[in-house]
Amino acid sequence: MTTVHSPLRLYGRSGELALLDTLSARLRDGDGGALVLTALPGMGRTALLDSAVAAHRERRTGPVLTATAAPAEQRLPHSGLHALLCSAPGPLPLPPDQVLRDGIAPAALLALLRQLGSERPLLVCVDDAHLWDADSRAALGFAARRLGAGSRAAVLLGAGDGAGFAGLPALRLGPLDDDASAALLDRLTDATGAADRADPVVRGELLREAAGNPRLLTGLAGRLTPDQLAGRTALPSPLPGAEDVLDAHAARLDGLPPDTRTLLLLAAAAEEHEPEGAGADAALLLRAATSAGLGPAALDRALHTPAGTAGALQRAGNRVHFSHPLLRRAVLHRAAPHRRRAVHGLLATLLTTGTTGPRGPVRSGGAPTAPGPPALAALVQRAGAAAGPDAALADALEAAAVPPRPHAERAAALARAAMLSTDEALRADRFAAAAEHTRLAGDAGRARALLARVGGRPPHGAAHRVRGLLALRDGPAADAREELLTAASLLAPHEPRRALDALLGAAEAAWATGDALGYLDAMTRIAVPVPDRALARYRDGMCAMLSGRTAEGHALLRHCLDSAGRARDPAGMLRGGVAALVLGDIDAACRSGARALAAVRATGPDSLLPQALEHLAYAELRAGRHARARAHALDGLHAARRTGQPNTAAHLHAVLALAASVEGGTRSCAAHADAALAGAGPHGLVQAATLATWALARADLAAGRSGAAAARLGPLVGPGPRRGHFAARMLAVPCFVEASVLAGRAVHRAGGGADPVADAVAEFAVWVTYTTDPAAPAQLARCRALLAPPAEAAGRYEEALVHHDRTGGDFERARTQLLYGAWLRRRRRTREARGPLRDALVGFERCGARAWADRAGGELRAAGEAVEGSAAGGADPLSALTPQQQRIARCVAEGATNREVALRLSVSTRTVDHHLRNVFAALGVRSRTELAGMLGRRRG
Repeated sequence: MTTVHSPLRLYGRSGELALLDTLSARLRDGDGGALVLTALPGMGRTALLDSAVAAHRERRTGPVLTATAAPAEQRLPHSGLHALLCSAPGPLPLPPDQVLRDGIAPAALLALLRQLGSERPLLVCVDDAHLWDADSRAALGFAARRLGAGSRAAVLLGAGDGAGFAGLPALRLGPLDDDASAALLDRLTDATGAADRADPVVRGELLREAAGNPRLLTGLAGRLTPDQLAGRTALPSPLPGAEDVLDAHAARLDGLPPDTRTLLLLAAAAEEHEPEGAGADAALLLRAATSAGLGPAALDRALHTPAGTAGALQRAGNRVHFSHPLLRRAVLHRAAPHRRRAVHGLLATLLTTGTTGPRGPVRSGGAPTAPGPPALAALVQRAGAAAGPDAALADALEAAAVPPRPHAERAAALARAAMLSTDEALRADRFAAAAEHTRLAGDAGRARALLARVGGRPPHGAAHRVRGLLALRDGPAADAREELLTAASLLAPHEPRRALDALLGAAEAAWATGDALGYLDAMTRIAVPVPDRALARYRDGMCAMLSGRTAEGHALLRHCLDSAGRARDPAGMLRGGVAALVLGDIDAACRSGARALAAVRATGPDSLLPQALEHLAYAELRAGRHARARAHALDGLHAARRTGQPNTAAHLHAVLALAASVEGGTRSCAAHADAALAGAGPHGLVQAATLATWALARADLAAGRSGAAAARLGPLVGPGPRRGHFAARMLAVPCFVEASVLAGRAVHRAGGGADPVADAVAEFAVWVTYTTDPAAPAQLARCRALLAPPAEAAGRYEEALVHHDRTGGDFERARTQLLYGAWLRRRRRTREARGPLRDALVGFERCGARAWADRAGGELRAAGEAVEGSAAGGADPLSALTPQQQRIARCVAEGATNREVALRLSVSTRTVDHHLRNVFAALGVRSRTELAGMLGRRRG
């Protein structure tokens, strides 16, 4: 077994510890109080109480009375108070034995506690107080409610629930969050030893099984051998180590009548064939209870009154649920194996012999001709009743795991079939199939756990395929590509359709890493001819585009796009969207993305939902619909987290960063870009990294930091190993050109060296000739205007605006108008500049681009036109400054040097110095630091 170390600190309980510290601080100041900590078994309630007692003693605050309830003494009056008073460090005015013999009135206990705390603060701590005798609970509850200011005594109670201590402040402990659970597991397995070797799949299974219960996680980790922890040996099923927590849950139910405990066992078994969290069918449970000999009175009491099952069962309409999943597991764990099998057998018989319920009929005399949901339910219950492997039952379960059943149900049936199989090859096949359906159902962690049971010898093509597809969403994309290529070669002889899916996945992995040759390699391995004509055209068109045969690629992808409009398969619709983006047909990409999203939401699979939302969000972003892109990307981010797809989450963070770079959320842009880059780096996601970097640069441009923007984008759009993704780098060229020109970098190098800005524009011009992206011609004209000599620039800007008039798009048009107006103002043509600048301001405001609107407003003020809302009345210190002085003051407050301000505002450093002296005089400040502080307070 693995050596498990006791945690040196409490994980994930900072809020609870802070509350206990507050109670302790008040007690030291002379004010008493009370707090009840409630929690299910294993949540760390005792550890929190122990920490509070230890802190009180370490500070030498005062005396402590502490006790833990003994369930065996629950019926002995005043036994709880006797145990508590016996813990006193010295003699008491009232001997504990007298309390046990004669009892103590609640008022007398209150007086005693106040007396004990009169000299030094007293802490009273009782764990498992709900198991005390009734007299002790009532007396201590009475006293605790009356301890307040000036009492110098505090009562801290731990209980399974707060029912016996109504009126007292209570804190319910919930499960640990994911980060805290992971940190605790690191500690349990020794962060310097075993944790370094812990297999990620094993870690995921332990964390999943524990569900945030620290005691359960401790038990599970402690029962694994080093080989099991490292993934060299398969994990046992079920995982050992949960017995302690399950026994503690079951102990809550031991005092219930036998009929009630039988009903609980029936309810626990009846959930076996249901989806997770769905509960049990109340009609089936009533029939099973009647067949088991339970009387109507017992059923009514148990199912219609919360006290009937001690709160273990809750009824909601026609469903019956356990109040906590561990209670259900505890009931099954506590029951003898032969009783469990008998109950499953009874349920299987009832499901087979006939009933009609909301999920459909089951005919008497056997299974229906077409296996419907009740037929599978009966098979699952028969599997629970099996005493060992059963090949015939395994075959029946596999045969029932077919559409239109949900992937989760099919996965559960196949996993059971695998466990019942006697043939090792069949067992591996069924575990691999179960993993595939679990992946499609959106449970990546469980899918990996099932894959671990397949085994590695001989190589299993289906397992390699599932493993590669999982890595594509949560792992290094290059590894996913190799895994999927291996799967394709293993599957090709006997499962060509799955081999095709593996190759498409390998191509997607290569695309994510920016490996154009790897993408071509995977696509050219797809057999010719492909049965699906649309897929064949997609393969040939994408290969033609990446091989430089642009005209041929356009024609093939256009045919593919036309076919995708008639597709019913969500994956085919998504490929149509990719084809549209490659063509530059952004509207078609939005339509394909919307259709794919609707199809996935209607028919699944759940694992495809994050990709559908990502594709649609990116297409909407390209179309200039930034708010809609943000909404869909946020939905996709939630779906990616729920289904365990951090690679997809990285791409969605990049989309959100791009949206924020338009809408003006500088902090939001940085946060999403950082998240995208943090995920993209380790997993080699070049496309996500390129988009995130572009987003940061665009936010820099909006804020006037053109030098920083140019520095970010230079490596992406230029040659060399740091070049951006082949499908995204051209999109960033207009930003790079704008940033470089505004930063003064767009000049020919000495000695006739090449200008990287001009080179980028030349490459962009070639790209524009073969894309149908509606914004591209206007962007090219704008780039040429930025680089043109004064005599030609105005004509280039006008040309760009003509292109914008044809295609629409508020944001890109407003950017062109802003640059045109700023150019006119720098040429002292201020009256002409006001029109484009005014239009730019309106355009940015219309599409919610706040930071860009601020930049346009600043230019418009500098052109001599007042901008509504630019000053906040007399309370704004900047209102006393001229528009140019306001702009300089803001730049300096952001930390810019005079030279950087001059470049940003297209003025000389002497002009900046002159205005800055006047700013200092007008505002009454003596330094740049004081100016930054004044504007910082104004923003706050």
